[in-house]
Amino acid sequence: MPELELETREAEAAAAGGAEKRAYVRRIFSEIAPRYDLLNHLLSLNVDRRWRARAIAELGIARAPAGTYLDLCAGTLDVGAQLVRTPGFAGRVIAADFAEPMLRAGRGKASATLLVPVTADALELPLRDGSVSGALVAFGIRNVAGLDAALAEVHRVLEPGGRFVILELSTPRSPLVRAGYHAYFHHVLPAIGGLVSGHRTAYAYLPRSVANFPEELALAGHLREAGFVRVRYESLTLGVAAIHVGERDSVPRVHPAR
Repeated sequence: MPELELETREAEAAAAGGAEKRAYVRRIFSEIAPRYDLLNHLLSLNVDRRWRARAIAELGIARAPAGTYLDLCAGTLDVGAQLVRTPGFAGRVIAADFAEPMLRAGRGKASATLLVPVTADALELPLRDGSVSGALVAFGIRNVAGLDAALAEVHRVLEPGGRFVILELSTPRSPLVRAGYHAYFHHVLPAIGGLVSGHRTAYAYLPRSVANFPEELALAGHLREAGFVRVRYESLTLGVAAIHVGERDSVPRVHPAR
């Protein structure tokens, strides 16, 4: 079987949540790290910067401006760097990602005392229970090997009252918008991404991973199942992306006696 066909099948299996997803995601993001920022801004026509700003605003840092915040699946540290520059922010950001070359590619975007990169899996965070004031993940939650396990892990490390914000790509509901979106996302984006990154299948994985990820309402349900309260979501840019927000309840849940 030709090598390209094998790589394509591997990408499809990983996007569908196969057993090889964790290893595949770590490998491809490590390989495309040097061109990741350029491609993000190019392929989103720079609108990703505005989406990140909206997500950071939803984090509500005024509740704990000097707190410790988690940037999950931090990649090249764009979100963390933007967060530490936010007016009124006086804390620090722990930027966790299991693809160390991605973190290395983001070095220098902010002071290492304010933005602390940590090589760690989203399913096993090296953080104490209730140790972060808030958490945010941008374009990374669909890449974890276990969605519910990752949500439970974030809930564990959040302090009571802490807020978790998810910024993720989604599929537009409008048939007209969806048609144009699919044409770009499944044909134009993989071609440009593969050409610029030098990786033939990484940007074929992207649209497949979005197609296999829960839609907005379903993702809100996953957040509630993980224990988050006051869950809400908002579609962005005609439904191309969405922001979900949930909080760890400030009052511990009481489980009925058996």
